[in-house]
Amino acid sequence: MYRFLISPRWIALHVAIGALVALMMNLGFWQLHRLDERKSVNAQVTEHIATPVADFNAIVTSNGDQSELEWRLVRLTGTYIDDEMVLIVNRSQNGAAGRDIVMPLMFADGRKVLINRGFIPLTVDIPPTPTGEVTVVGHLRPSQKRSALGAIDPSEGTLAEMQRIDISRIDQQTTGSLEPMYVQIVESTPPETVLSLVPLPELTNGPHLSYAFQWFFFSAVALFGWIFVVRRKISEASRATTSA
Repeated sequence: MYRFLISPRWIALHVAIGALVALMMNLGFWQLHRLDERKSVNAQVTEHIATPVADFNAIVTSNGDQSELEWRLVRLTGTYIDDEMVLIVNRSQNGAAGRDIVMPLMFADGRKVLINRGFIPLTVDIPPTPTGEVTVVGHLRPSQKRSALGAIDPSEGTLAEMQRIDISRIDQQTTGSLEPMYVQIVESTPPETVLSLVPLPELTNGPHLSYAFQWFFFSAVALFGWIFVVRRKISEASRATTSA
């Protein structure tokens, strides 16, 4: 009565269902792992945003662990280098398409750090760069990396526009060398009057938990569906044997 279960067609079905259930279970656990990562990042961001403002030169070093500094608030004073400005394009805020204005701020000793001065819509002209000494307070951010499907910036030449704040790429077209992290501005003296602040990330857990439940549910449906089909086939075989 059960011999049909080891026929080639049924063995193929068992293997397919087993592989499908294993795949969906692993996807569910992967989403739970992503949730744990998201919570860890949110906790770090929350902690770093709440820390007192520190002096940039006191905490940023060229060989330190930059990941431990992201979102720390820092203060720095210097002069903007207007002719080394780069526009970070394909940005949007509050439903408006625009770009971020990024340029080096030079310290008195000649060192430079990139400052993301803020967002400006495409419909608004880029305002003049503040002249003279500027004091900036902002969040430390690491160099941005290209995603798997992200647009590619040319590797050579001087670029007026770029897709991301790639410190090493911008460093190729600036005089001197840039510090290993950039600063996302929160306030400055004199104040920015036209540019909008780049918002902080949304500190939510995202959809990972619901996605995990969905994958576990799908795997349960596949498993119980397989059980239902097997039991029905056994019942049919049993009736056929009894009637014979």
